[in-house]
Amino acid sequence: MAISGSTRQNSTNSNYIKAIAALYKNDFTITLFEGVGDLPHFNPDDNNENIAAAVLQFRELLANADAILICTPEYAHGVPGSLKNAVDWTVSSNEFYHKPTALITASTDGSYGHNALLETLKVIEAKDIEQNQLLIQFAKTKINSHHEITDEATLAAVKKLVKSLQQTIDEAERKSH
Repeated sequence: MAISGSTRQNSTNSNYIKAIAALYKNDFTITLFEGVGDLPHFNPDDNNENIAAAVLQFRELLANADAILICTPEYAHGVPGSLKNAVDWTVSSNEFYHKPTALITASTDGSYGHNALLETLKVIEAKDIEQNQLLIQFAKTKINSHHEITDEATLAAVKKLVKSLQQTIDEAERKSH
């Protein structure tokens, strides 16, 4: 399952997810969750038996995924609010706990938001997040309108990340059997 941290249509981050899906279409299926902006604002008082249907659906998709790929911009030196909100809905329900997860921050700079989200994913124990993360700076200049990564170094880094995530998935599957 993939989550774009941008709620914009045709966002650079959604384009990176589409590029990765195209590169690996013969290896696995990536389902892009497009409802990040539709989730209600997180409120611990609402995290009870009356949880919104959108939140339950989001949690179920996460729980059923073999792995999670997050591709996000940085916004005002932080994590975009809608993405942080989505992650907050999973803190007590543990969908990220030991789930193979990869983080790509694709932005102009991205370092502040990347580090902030990386810390959040560590605290909720996303599996191997420290090794399955990539910061792509000046991201718009490295992908074209056909969802192709045009910068060779970025393409190599993305392939290395996906290989690492696949190893994390394989390891998790071996341990579960």
